[in-house]
Amino acid sequence: MDKSAIRDAATLIVLRDASTVPAVLMGQRGAKAAFMPGKFVFPGGAVDDNDASVPVSPLSDLDAARLTQESTHTSSTLAAAAIRELWEETGQVLGHPQEWSDPPQGWRGFAATGHIPNGTALQFFFRAVTPAGRPRRFDARFFLADAAGLIGDPDDFSGAEDELAHLQWVPLSDARRFDLPFITQIVLAELVSHLQRGGPPASVPFFRNDDEAHLVSRLGGRNPL
Repeated sequence: MDKSAIRDAATLIVLRDASTVPAVLMGQRGAKAAFMPGKFVFPGGAVDDNDASVPVSPLSDLDAARLTQESTHTSSTLAAAAIRELWEETGQVLGHPQEWSDPPQGWRGFAATGHIPNGTALQFFFRAVTPAGRPRRFDARFFLADAAGLIGDPDDFSGAEDELAHLQWVPLSDARRFDLPFITQIVLAELVSHLQRGGPPASVPFFRNDDEAHLVSRLGGRNPL
């Protein structure tokens, strides 16, 4: 695999207690990780081929349209990837009750919970391409979901794999105390503005990072920033 190639990825921002003391689910990457070592991040990772073959309850028409702009993947594939990464890295299930037979590799544990990925609970929120020169590059779609949609105890991380340590709900007011990647800081600032505005965003920021100008555009909007 060409490590310099840009891989499609999906990230899930799970928001808790939005109207009182808003907090987001984050964990710390290992110190020896090739990508963003030691940083606190949202659950997320690269899209797997099998993500295209799982049943997903649909996103809104608006989010689906924005996701398919300049994308080789369907909206359901990207949503599935985000929900799978949440499951793998935190043990949390964002699902809709439904049995499904013969799940593909990477999805068998999730399917055993008796749920399919709940794309309906997701809102497409942000998109960013990793800048050139990094050991890994991703075209990442950030989704937003309410913690109320999680199945089970939101504080139970016993089913998590070991990719993220120190899993916790980070209050937005305390997030600056953590060692965050630059793009995560930008996403959190956008989230604070989103909570102040209320309602679905008029457009989705897209940090392209694919040219010297580091172009920023808006998906679903008429004007760039």
